[in-house]
Amino acid sequence: MNMKNLGLPLVALTFLLLAGCATQTVVTLQNGTQYLTKDAPNAKTADGFYEFTDIAGKRIRIKADDVATVRKED
Repeated sequence: MNMKNLGLPLVALTFLLLAGCATQTVVTLQNGTQYLTKDAPNAKTADGFYEFTDIAGKRIRIKADDVATVRKED
């Protein structure tokens, strides 16, 4: 087996290991909307917002007063 054939499985294994390190979190808003995040959101910022990246990679900023719960995904 040469290095070219070994490279792809090593890259795939690396991505799987890195994905296992993230703790997905569910952010639920007062109106019932839920966001599944890649990692725990930043705690409330000085200007009163929660900041996080959803699983699609979109950066989200939500006013802290609009957030009902923040919990780890089961």
